[in-house]
Amino acid sequence: MAEPATETGTRRRLPRLRVRLRELYYGRSPRAVRFRLSVIALDFLLIGFFIASPFLREYPAYLFIDYFVALILALDLAARALAYVSLRDWLRRPSVWVDLFVLVTLLFPLWLFNLAFLRVLRLWSLFHSDFFWETVGRRYDDTRWEDVTKAVATLVTFVFVSTGFVYASFAREHPGISGYLDALYFTVTALTTTGFGDITLPGAWGKLLAIIIMISGITLFVRLAQTLIRPYKVRFTCPTCGLMRHDADAVHCKACGTLLNIPNDEV
Repeated sequence: MAEPATETGTRRRLPRLRVRLRELYYGRSPRAVRFRLSVIALDFLLIGFFIASPFLREYPAYLFIDYFVALILALDLAARALAYVSLRDWLRRPSVWVDLFVLVTLLFPLWLFNLAFLRVLRLWSLFHSDFFWETVGRRYDDTRWEDVTKAVATLVTFVFVSTGFVYASFAREHPGISGYLDALYFTVTALTTTGFGDITLPGAWGKLLAIIIMISGITLFVRLAQTLIRPYKVRFTCPTCGLMRHDADAVHCKACGTLLNIPNDEV
């Protein structure tokens, strides 16, 4: 029994679509680079919307924009899934689960209102993705600038996520936090351990949250300082012991003594 023509056509078109998407997302042609730059620019617009969302919720057009952003993100995730060689391996990537969670909050904005602040995790997933560094940051891939950018992105993401926790937990219960800006102000003062004392979170949960913000903030600042100050080590896997970090001018692996051939830009 012959298969329907429409089903046969669909089976033929799907592999072609996957090949085209794989070329656009992972290819080296000028067309593929332009496409990825457009996708990254769109990512920055989405992140800007996520950061501005607490200030836009009162406007009537907010839900329309929210669902439109959800459609864009869903199409992007579907295209990335088709472009990837193995769907199972694609689903194992932490950034994919971050994006899927962001998509769920966009699809159900009224029910997941208190979790909407976690959408800013998209900022972290973007700057920690190979997609970004192989396109925009290819000149700085596997350099000190990559580590510094990732550390800054992690710190900024933590600030906005913590602000969202404070706002969602205390905005309607604490008189000192009347809006999102107050929550951001408290987060920054706690994170920098300045502690002016004009806003203090009540109860055990408030104290615990302040402690988490202070300890995590110090850790992230130390991490950022380390990436700026400490001697940079290049990423090059030793063929014998597998050590991945070496001094930029290393000739032998410090772990096993194997002769290394680390590529550099020197003539």
